[in-house]
Amino acid sequence: MGSFKDVVGHKDIINYIRSAVEKDQVSHAYILNGERGAGKKLLANLFAVSLQCEKGGPDPCNNCHSCRQAESGNHPDIIRVTHEKPNSISVDDIREQVNNTIMIKPYQSPYKVYIIDHADMMTPQAQNALLKTIEEPPQYAVIMLLVENAEILLPTINSRCVMLRLRYIKDVLIKKYLMENLKVPDYKADLCTAFAQGNMGHAIMLANSEHFNEIREEAVQMLRNIHEMELSEIIETVNRITVYKVEISDYLDIIMVWYRDVLLYKATRDIETVVFKDQINYIKEQAKNSSYEGIQLILSSFERAKSRLKANVNFELTMELLFLTIKEN
Repeated sequence: MGSFKDVVGHKDIINYIRSAVEKDQVSHAYILNGERGAGKKLLANLFAVSLQCEKGGPDPCNNCHSCRQAESGNHPDIIRVTHEKPNSISVDDIREQVNNTIMIKPYQSPYKVYIIDHADMMTPQAQNALLKTIEEPPQYAVIMLLVENAEILLPTINSRCVMLRLRYIKDVLIKKYLMENLKVPDYKADLCTAFAQGNMGHAIMLANSEHFNEIREEAVQMLRNIHEMELSEIIETVNRITVYKVEISDYLDIIMVWYRDVLLYKATRDIETVVFKDQINYIKEQAKNSSYEGIQLILSSFERAKSRLKANVNFELTMELLFLTIKEN
């Protein structure tokens, strides 16, 4: 399970949690708000285990019976709410797994902890059902809502929970972790860190990919020839990347690194700021032939495309709009 000492970044949240546990000032409900891969699940798990640890310290001891149960996923007083539908948590899920069980006292621990991952997938009915429990919880109950966008939750839920916002992690910390803990070479750590944009989970995902070199080469080949390619060829190339078990939005983040390189080089003429250093001649050429406004428009188009894909908007139409913007700038 580890401890809070193993977590990279998020020091303010960690200090808050440890203080709450140590001083016995734990709230009945928390929202951990941060993008996918930011570390919400890790922090929630450590928080839950710390609350149940028999040693009673601000960090889990990882040796007591309670910690070992949590490590194996069998702790009776740490409940992880599940849901059958992939993109929805129903009112029945909340009623059956939370509302109908929360009044049963903890079996062996001081707290009964509920962790609801992807809580922003709760239907309005599910949120209203949970709200009644959050408004009048038993003293021993702690509910943790893990969300990517807290604004989707009802304002009444937000107002009754302690908000823990996961901030971006500094690039230097991400790169250091990749090189020291995962033994990632320097050049690869640079790209993974730039791609991550402060998100450790994203950086680790790319660093652990068996096909890192292939993914990078696919991106480079397309970007070097993008203005000569037909839209159908570009869409086919992007579609093919799923063979490497990388999500399209993550692949788009890698391509965005290239355009940030173009923008940074155009503004500074400093090769040291460039991630794709081995492609510096192509970066220079694009910087020369592109305007600041054009590059900024391309980067903004990538963000819009990622939002559209997340909302399940038509893939081919989204890619067509994105790459038309690139070809026009």
